[in-house]
Amino acid sequence: GAGMDRRSNPAPLPTATLSETIAIVCRVIAPNVAKGVIRRRPKIVGVVERFALDAQGVQQLQALSQKYGRGPLMLKVPGKPMAVVLDPADANDVLEHTPEPFATDERLKRSALGHFEPEMALVSSGKAREKRRALNERVLQSSCPRHTFAEAFTRIVEEEAEQLVARVGTRFDELDWATFHVTWERIVRRIVLGDIARYDRTLTKELATLRKAANWGFMHPKRKRLQQRFERHLAFYYQRAEPNSLMAMLSAQGAESEQAPLQQVPQWLFAFEPAGMAAFRALALLCAHPEFAARAMAEADDTLPPAVDRLTASVLESLRLWPTTPLILRQSTRLTQWKQGTLPAHTSLLIHTPYFHRDERYLHAAHQFMPEMWLTPDGPGQWPLVPFSGGPGICPGRHIVLLVTSRLLAALQRRARWTLQPPEKLNGQVPMPSLLSPFHLRFRREHLQPNSATTA
Repeated sequence: GAGMDRRSNPAPLPTATLSETIAIVCRVIAPNVAKGVIRRRPKIVGVVERFALDAQGVQQLQALSQKYGRGPLMLKVPGKPMAVVLDPADANDVLEHTPEPFATDERLKRSALGHFEPEMALVSSGKAREKRRALNERVLQSSCPRHTFAEAFTRIVEEEAEQLVARVGTRFDELDWATFHVTWERIVRRIVLGDIARYDRTLTKELATLRKAANWGFMHPKRKRLQQRFERHLAFYYQRAEPNSLMAMLSAQGAESEQAPLQQVPQWLFAFEPAGMAAFRALALLCAHPEFAARAMAEADDTLPPAVDRLTASVLESLRLWPTTPLILRQSTRLTQWKQGTLPAHTSLLIHTPYFHRDERYLHAAHQFMPEMWLTPDGPGQWPLVPFSGGPGICPGRHIVLLVTSRLLAALQRRARWTLQPPEKLNGQVPMPSLLSPFHLRFRREHLQPNSATTA
């Protein structure tokens, strides 16, 4: 366990100096909070990309890990004990020991998610968390790589991809984020709420407004009326229980009120959003690595994927290079013993995913596109590559997300040839940038010649 079986040290853990704490706040925490934790702010994401601020955060933590070695490092933060995890084994430990003694319902996260899903499993504890988590796992079928509705979901993706490619044709053959995002939101609404929700942009807007407020956590007053309106809106789809939708699956569970069934749904809608960013970035990665893309498409003709095919691997790689959850937060429920010292109860533990995903000290090609890594059964092995978090707190929807994103990449590439605009934005020959803003990606659609379709 978390240092429980190691020879523990009763002294407190080492603490960063004030200037080191300020550096962590400025280089690791601030850019990620500024980007928008719950809802991304495109302009700021563009700035962080341009100045490679994410790389600075990684370098800052690398320097501290050289100085302090293993074990969490306490920060000098007023009012709330906080620690940053610097060691891969410790990161795995913390994630494996969720929710005891490292709970997911960390205080800052609770104050943010409380704006639109106060009874979501992630921000619950005790018996309620267990029941809500189990409900999520049943509806999303988290232990099963192929959801019961996998074929229906794939059909939705195909229909929407068809329309998207047609729409790009009328828009000077250019695919930008805004155009892609309309399609992505339709796919998400149809999968989560059912086909009747395809054009329900009002619901998406309500959630977006609540998420904007949630970016500010406890500093922003709760929008009670809007939250109630949004819940009534969800209740409508819950009662309809459209066939082949997650709502149908949810309503079939006959959940009791303690499980707060409707409070679980906003998380599915909201967590699907970064998946769209990952898919759009994966398309850019495939454009920058044409040989890999060609192989991926050659095997994508089998309608439903094996456990991990090359397109799925490219989505996982997009999530490794540019994690959509750059800060994983846990909170210690009691005092824990580590080899380096003791960690007080109620400490917020910070796991900075880019630091682990892009650490060239351990991963020889950390800044390269390495999809092959996900194709071996052991995958990343013991290394904490956590595109969907990890341990018992792992994202229960990961299989659905990987199915939908990889099938969308297949569907788009089957219908057209895409090139990144400008092509040099991402170059497979040089290290990948520390951040790639999905909001600033553009693709050009090249028409496939009917006779060369087979070789394209």
